[in-house]
Amino acid sequence: MTLTDKSGHLAWCALAALALAKQDGSVQSPAQENIFLTRWLATALKQKRFSKDVAPDIEWLLKQGRQLGVSAKLANKLNYLWRSCSGVLTEQNDMFRLTYALEMAKDMHWTYRLLSDREWSGRYAVVPNAGVDSIYMSRTNLDAAFDNDGRQVNQLIARLTGNVAGVEKLFDRCGWAVEPYTDGAEIFKLVAAIELPRAETV
Repeated sequence: MTLTDKSGHLAWCALAALALAKQDGSVQSPAQENIFLTRWLATALKQKRFSKDVAPDIEWLLKQGRQLGVSAKLANKLNYLWRSCSGVLTEQNDMFRLTYALEMAKDMHWTYRLLSDREWSGRYAVVPNAGVDSIYMSRTNLDAAFDNDGRQVNQLIARLTGNVAGVEKLFDRCGWAVEPYTDGAEIFKLVAAIELPRAETV
């Protein structure tokens, strides 16, 4: 079993346990959901229910649940982990997977902004705070990056600040590669890393 399979299995077990708890009525609110998942993850870690390879995933989720409470949205994060590891997400087009990654980043308290041409470059350009987890993209560039089928056809550039390694991992799980760009330390290329089968033409 690969690491991806192990992470997907962890997420599936947690979501299944949550579904059963909701079914029997012991979880009826977002606050109860957070408490249930935090306890479930803590028990799983303590009892070593899963491979040590996924211990970092459990520890990260546990930290989120304890520090952020309800706003950690643990069920969303587990759902993302399951989708990204099970192949469900990788079957989607480039635009869908990018949108999914950005939504997850926002759930993880990353700042995401689409900038106008005026805000992107020149004397009035928005300057990101290097100490804040943020993703800035040009609206014009984003619009031109995809065809009508949601497939990446042109270069896509983003400004990333803060914990770039963390967002790289998130994008990678959504089938996107984050590569350095020559124009500056905060400028990166986003490259669709999954080659989907093209429709055959007669």
